[in-house]
Amino acid sequence: MDNAKILLVDDEQDIIDLVKYNLEKENFEVHTANNGKEAIRIARKVMPDLILLDVMMPEMDGMETCQQIREIPELKGTLISFLTARGEDYSQIAGFDAGADDYITKPIKPRVLISRIKATLRRRAAMDENKKKKKSKGISIDKERYIVMKNGDELTLPKKEFELLSLLMSQPGRVFTRETILSSVWGNDVIVGDRTIDVHIRKLREKLGDHYFKTVKGVGYKFND
Repeated sequence: MDNAKILLVDDEQDIIDLVKYNLEKENFEVHTANNGKEAIRIARKVMPDLILLDVMMPEMDGMETCQQIREIPELKGTLISFLTARGEDYSQIAGFDAGADDYITKPIKPRVLISRIKATLRRRAAMDENKKKKKSKGISIDKERYIVMKNGDELTLPKKEFELLSLLMSQPGRVFTRETILSSVWGNDVIVGDRTIDVHIRKLREKLGDHYFKTVKGVGYKFND
């Protein structure tokens, strides 16, 4: 996705300079911020396609910044990838729970970073090619406004729940394997366990109704139309 707008957020200027240089070589439009509060202000102004966000920053850390961005309606469709030296499993899990689309550990070679960014943008573009609205038995998905309607009631789902529902509703009755779900919703480069999918399905059942979701033991899940 050439010319995509990227907001790079890090409190280390040498990191900003290096990453910005390599992103601009790939024709990305790059904006920068040195802390979370500044990142939120700039994100509202420039509406980036993707935010590269450090975890450890002054004033407001990356986790809180990500959570606050996810609460801003006009930024619901913005991708967020953590780019951080924090590689612990619990930190990665916290990042995804906060609403991140990817979690990249520093140090990383510039070419690999560019590949990860392009892969994330491609996944979003592929999803956006689907119909903006998908309807089924009282449930509709509005991908433009990033909301779900159930029997006239408007629901706002967390990012990954929304994308999982969108995937399952794209082909009602089809059994989506766990591998397909992980690849489509979390990406091949992201390490998450089967329990992550189960938890998200459980939450969707609680919010939308158990009868919509069928577990195919040992295989995956399908949406009952």
